[in-house]
Amino acid sequence: MKSVFVIIGLAFIFAANAQSSFYAPWIGRSTGKLPALAYGLGEDRLGGAKLGYIDSNIALRVVDTIKGMYLVQLSKFHQAFIEQQYVRKDSLNRLKPWYVTGSISAKGDSATDNVAVVMEEKLPYKSWMEINPSKIIVDIYGVQSNTNWITQLQTLKEVKQVYYQQTEDDVFRLTIELKHQQHWGYSIGYAGKALVVKVRRQPVKTDLRSLRIAIDAGHGGTNTGASGIKTKASEKVYTLRFAKALQKHLKLKGVKNIIMTRDEDTTFDNKDRILWLQEQKPDLLISLHLNSSANTNVSGTSTYYKHLGFRPLTAAILKRMLELKLNEFGNVGSFNFALNSPTDFPNVLVEIAFLSNEADEKKIISPKFHADVATKIHLGLVDWLKTLK
Repeated sequence: MKSVFVIIGLAFIFAANAQSSFYAPWIGRSTGKLPALAYGLGEDRLGGAKLGYIDSNIALRVVDTIKGMYLVQLSKFHQAFIEQQYVRKDSLNRLKPWYVTGSISAKGDSATDNVAVVMEEKLPYKSWMEINPSKIIVDIYGVQSNTNWITQLQTLKEVKQVYYQQTEDDVFRLTIELKHQQHWGYSIGYAGKALVVKVRRQPVKTDLRSLRIAIDAGHGGTNTGASGIKTKASEKVYTLRFAKALQKHLKLKGVKNIIMTRDEDTTFDNKDRILWLQEQKPDLLISLHLNSSANTNVSGTSTYYKHLGFRPLTAAILKRMLELKLNEFGNVGSFNFALNSPTDFPNVLVEIAFLSNEADEKKIISPKFHADVATKIHLGLVDWLKTLK
């Protein structure tokens, strides 16, 4: 009986290999609004887990198509998925087994510290933040090092040092160590064929009144969000009320530079919000939402982050929100919400309370509670900034 199972198993393996062999690999280029590489085909209401956004016009070796996604071969031992709408065919017939890097330069301009890796081709990458000590790490796929020097200029203000490792035969790892403990964000993309990491500096003045604060009222327009169980309160309506209460409170506390992703009931796609915010260059973003659950007993407040370097901000705000005698739903990391995804600026998603819970809903519709939440978020911001000094 055992041999029968072995034969059947081998048959399945052979069939799978035979099926994949019919797919002819081809070369594509990333395109569209914020193309993203995903780890796999897993899904939830926010989409599958992502390696991160990538620049447009990056060369991708497409080796298969599955469930509306392209499977791309990043390097010998690494693959990822990307939605088909974000790939266009390229005139290249094939990519080299690997490309080589050139020199690395690190220098500052009037706004950012810029680290550039010269390359032969625009190739895929992923990046992440580390803490204690603070670092930005970038893996570039399909690359072998031919970097024989790294030039670092005295104009650098946030970057402490830059170095690289060849972690695999065709994976090049760039490490950027930072001077400050707190990450203030970075942008990554190609300038010509050089991959450039633009590192945001810690503001000279970390007083809240000196910062540019972005407030995002979740949902809006045709995207109504959740609704209450008793009053049928709409999430899109009340996130805007909380956002305006926070805007008013911050102004009273002397914050002059506040930007709102929306100040009325308008439809604003999350990807368009990200692109708009990247143009506005806020020092930090606060996105306000109201939670919901099929279990009406679930209640409480929570904060969310995707990038570890932004966790301190989310933890400080949650601590203050709990002073409102709300249950704790938690500080949630690696969260796949769109507005947590940008690396360009510290960001926090605040799920204020649950519209699906009667006690929470009663608070949510109270104007006094709007003002109380604004006060606690402000105090959380102040607490967070105090840790930087």
